[in-house]
Amino acid sequence: MRSTRPSSTTSRGGSARRRNSPVLAAVALASALALTATGCESGDAAAGGEASASATASDDGKLRIPDDIRDRLREHGIDIDKWKNGAWKNWDRDDWLREAHEYVNPIIEGLWNPDRMREAEEPDQGVDDSDLSGDQGVTDPTPEPVEARAVPPSYHAAVPTAGKVFFDSPKGSAVCSATVVKDPAHPGKSNLVWTAGHCVHAGKKGGWYRNIAFVPSYNDDGKSVAELENATREDVAPYGVWWGDWAQTSDQWIEQGGSTGGDGAPYDFAVIHVTPEKGSGGKSLEETVGSALPVDFDAPAVPKVDSVTAIGYPAAPPYDGQKLYRCQDRPGRLSVTASDPTMYRIGCSMTGGSSGGGWVAAGADGEPALVSNTSIGPVTSGWLAGPRLGEAAKGVYDSVSEKFAGR
Repeated sequence: MRSTRPSSTTSRGGSARRRNSPVLAAVALASALALTATGCESGDAAAGGEASASATASDDGKLRIPDDIRDRLREHGIDIDKWKNGAWKNWDRDDWLREAHEYVNPIIEGLWNPDRMREAEEPDQGVDDSDLSGDQGVTDPTPEPVEARAVPPSYHAAVPTAGKVFFDSPKGSAVCSATVVKDPAHPGKSNLVWTAGHCVHAGKKGGWYRNIAFVPSYNDDGKSVAELENATREDVAPYGVWWGDWAQTSDQWIEQGGSTGGDGAPYDFAVIHVTPEKGSGGKSLEETVGSALPVDFDAPAVPKVDSVTAIGYPAAPPYDGQKLYRCQDRPGRLSVTASDPTMYRIGCSMTGGSSGGGWVAAGADGEPALVSNTSIGPVTSGWLAGPRLGEAAKGVYDSVSEKFAGR
């Protein structure tokens, strides 16, 4: 999550950094490489474009990338041969893709190994109560802290839609929490993941993060940090690693989003369309994990919501980022600026790393539905705030769904 202080704090989606530069392992390309180069404006459901293409191996064992895919990557200044050998680590400002239609995320098989997943941290993003805009709009009193409760293993049995999003930023490998959500274009076969905007895009001063991948039911057995040091990939990713072949966040987050002070927080949401790193037997993400949550874009006004449950993998002390937690509370209102939508706020002790995690409440039919995601919280923890999902959020969601509707 993003904290409100302009110094070294984090968003509630992630933890305060324990070190400035996590080691980025140089990873060789394995036997397959899937490439994506798609183009559509954020919220432009009518825009098309091929979603993905796969490399094939020739008789000499070398990868053969379709010429049209190479050409489209070159339009973004990406030489795939250099990219796979580490050029993705170049974060030169002029080469950092940031516009809504510029998302590119080639799959590098094996990049997210257990060690890299365990060491990933949330990007530095912080807020402090003094940075918020006081009582502009509607802001209720600060809620009393609610102690987060550990989700009992297996996480999949308890919360099958929860997981982690991993990505690379200029400061190193990073992590957020996320939720599998339903896809109206593919009932029962969704490949959509919901998270925070700051988990896929750096906002007004940056661009798209790289190597974005989702791991459902991360560390499903709830192993300790010590036990995970010798864990296999199957231990930490029992349902596979799913790479984002397309991601969208709000135009407002891209234009306004900041790492401090809550800038852009009311629009801090994103939808990722994913594809398996390795074969899933033709199954979608929803079929693989067995569940997906509907998204409620017309949730009741805050005073009418009895209870919300926030779910995530908090990483800053006293948590270690490897285990799943949840907080339940009656939400209040938080206004960052008078001109932006009022956010939900709950008492919760979860810290950085929980950013992007889903907020679940009873929908109109009484069944659980996603109503928000963790965005910001104070440096000292104690509460979380998330955007209320309205028209802008629905536009992002519908656009991603419709983009892949015929596939």
